[in-house]
Amino acid sequence: MTNEETLQAAGLASYAIAPGYQVNVRSGPGTDSPVVRVLPRGSRVQIRCQTRGETVTGPCGTTNIWDNIGPGQYVSDSYVKTGSGGFVTGSCS
Repeated sequence: MTNEETLQAAGLASYAIAPGYQVNVRSGPGTDSPVVRVLPRGSRVQIRCQTRGETVTGPCGTTNIWDNIGPGQYVSDSYVKTGSGGFVTGSCS
């Protein structure tokens, strides 16, 4: 089963990272949070929940929305092609 099939089976949509970019995954919703890993070019992510944090400008626009993609793992929504300028999932608690 591919990663995309696994995400679909779990009922979670996946979203592409902006083409040509490697994206830092941070421990919190801001660029002052430590980098925990780097997503390679061509990655797709599942968004578990979203929260507001530091405003970032990226290839998908300027936003203060951060996407939680795993426990303690956040990426700026300005690098994720969600097709929306707002939340696409529930807010993180």
